Amino acid sequence: MAAAALGCGGGWRRAWRRGLGGLVPVPIPIPIPALVHVAVPVPACRPPRVVARNAGGGAVPAGKSGLAPWVPVVGLEIHAQISSNSKLFSGSQVQFAAPPNSLVSFFDASLPGTLPVLNRRCVEAAVMTGLALNCSINKKSLFDRKHYFYADLPAGYQITQQRVPIAVNGSLSYSLCIDNKMSQMVTKTVRIKQIQLEQDSGKSLHDDSRSQTLVDLNRAGVGLMEVVMEPDMCCGEEAAAAVRELQLILQTLGSSQAIMAEGQLRVDANVSVHHPGEPYGVRTEVKNINSIRFLAKAIDYEIQRQIEELENGGTILNETRAFDSKLGCTVPMRDKEGMQDYRFMPEPNLPPLILYDTKSLPANVNHQQVVNIDWIHERLPDLPSAKRAKLVELFGILPEHSFTLVNEDGLTEFFENVLKQTQMKPKKVIGWILNDLLSYLKQHSCTVKESPVSSVLLADLLNLLEKKEISASAAKQVFEELWKGEGKTPLEIVKEKQLQLIEDREELEQICQAVIDEHEKEVMAIKAGNQKIVNKLIGLVQRATQGRSNPVLVKQILEKKLSE
Repeated sequence: MAAAALGCGGGWRRAWRRGLGGLVPVPIPIPIPALVHVAVPVPACRPPRVVARNAGGGAVPAGKSGLAPWVPVVGLEIHAQISSNSKLFSGSQVQFAAPPNSLVSFFDASLPGTLPVLNRRCVEAAVMTGLALNCSINKKSLFDRKHYFYADLPAGYQITQQRVPIAVNGSLSYSLCIDNKMSQMVTKTVRIKQIQLEQDSGKSLHDDSRSQTLVDLNRAGVGLMEVVMEPDMCCGEEAAAAVRELQLILQTLGSSQAIMAEGQLRVDANVSVHHPGEPYGVRTEVKNINSIRFLAKAIDYEIQRQIEELENGGTILNETRAFDSKLGCTVPMRDKEGMQDYRFMPEPNLPPLILYDTKSLPANVNHQQVVNIDWIHERLPDLPSAKRAKLVELFGILPEHSFTLVNEDGLTEFFENVLKQTQMKPKKVIGWILNDLLSYLKQHSCTVKESPVSSVLLADLLNLLEKKEISASAAKQVFEELWKGEGKTPLEIVKEKQLQLIEDREELEQICQAVIDEHEKEVMAIKAGNQKIVNKLIGLVQRATQGRSNPVLVKQILEKKLSE
């Protein structure tokens, strides 16, 4: 969890009174060698054992000691990069994968005499996020210096909000499946302790072969929101669900793109275990997890590691660990037994951040120089939970289906676009979206935007099916051809593959009779009362017609012939 604030000697020095926005320092290149990736060997570790996950209770069954069940406790600290064209306190551009040290201002490099100028966009993004997470927004918040020495922190301190952050006391509701069954979902809530603005550090990479550290300051000063969650979770599955919901909220708000692969959302997990009724155990912190899937694995591994350590008579160290995704385990980084003194002190170059609401807004104020909480609140978009409720209400789909639509990036828009262009009912369309499109996307590791089957093509295919011009099995074949991305329309594929439904009833009757004649054993069973075998005969007719027969019509013909 967030470190406790330390006492600060002295008072505020005379602060530079500046408005939000304004000064734009000139970026300067700093001659530091280009970064080189070096693989550093990591100690081997035991393979992770899966922890029993209990969405309702959270206790892990007792181990060989036979004592009461272990209770895991998980809290998260999440750093989200704010979507802004410039950094938190300087006008330097923010751009992923830019050439090393190409986006560094005088202030970012900590040249003497440079001063911070607060980015209005970052403040608004933090307020918006706090409101979406049911937080109380502090009309007066303060900036602090957190001192520590590292090569990628040229000033020797980080500007953050330790004592009075911009938002406090919120909550986040999230849903998760019980036993991986989408039809059995529970909603849980995690408390948000605070949201604080702070600047990112640069990026260091250690080149062991040359015994040197390479530093890229492009990231130094980029605006972050740190979301501190209370220890209300009990396993990796819960933590992963909570982070995914937060990610969706941030992306919906536009306050952060929250792309974990680009480091825009980084998670630190605090994990401990204890027996019921006992104080919380010693916690470890697993740092900088950059994948939701790895987050669940890292937490579950760490819970099981601590249980095994305690069961074997060992002790848990208050340490920082990292998750090795290749080995599937956490490994030690550094211990925290000697608590580091960050020497928190008020930031002398930034005055208190003052926010307003409609009632407290001064008359004749320059609206470009203030942030109005009520104005932001009125413009909040529908959050993911509201989107799911609307999908269920508008289209009559199941809640678990709405959950999948919203959680998969771009899938809701795809679904709605298909509905606009087809006569098929939403409940049937959702089946094609989830069972066919989504399975193909996952099989080929594609996103919705990368799908070769567009919403227009799928709608055309479903229209052919709805008009009974092709059978369901033929539609599956057409979808498979569409996935190849050869630019053909569904109708062209149907004609080319001769997949149209056989409309000649006489021809169908001949095929049905042939199937009956060839399967006397099945016919005898049907006449003896086993009507389920009729489905087998329908399937045989479908195979004989290569999916070109209407199953409903085939069933009618078969039943008539079998009753004769």
